[in-house]
Amino acid sequence: MTGHICRDVILEQHVRLFRGAMGAEFLFMDDNARPHRANIVDECLQSEDMTRMDWPAYSPDLNPTEHVWNMLGRRITARQPPPTCLPELRRALLDEWCNIPQDQIDNLILSMPRRCKACIASSGRHTPY
Repeated sequence: MTGHICRDVILEQHVRLFRGAMGAEFLFMDDNARPHRANIVDECLQSEDMTRMDWPAYSPDLNPTEHVWNMLGRRITARQPPPTCLPELRRALLDEWCNIPQDQIDNLILSMPRRCKACIASSGRHTPY
């Protein structure tokens, strides 16, 4: 991942469209990874008038996306036989992505207020989530 990929693929191809669907309430969240904080990404966010959520530097465990990636990783690891090449991995990822129950995603989203409160209580340090 680079700042250019973050801008060209994530922001321009996906986030911009999602923002359009969300309207004025849209707030962009990332995990402070270096590519997400590249100048080229900052410039894109400013040019698109997107507000970035303040995010504690050491709290990616709050991000629901990280938990979804974890679910996906566990599902791929549990596959028998495991994927052995890139095309198999792509197929497995798509299959497993489609099989993650929506209620698990919904529960992660609904847990955000508790996660944020725990982060505030720990002064931005590690939380039990």
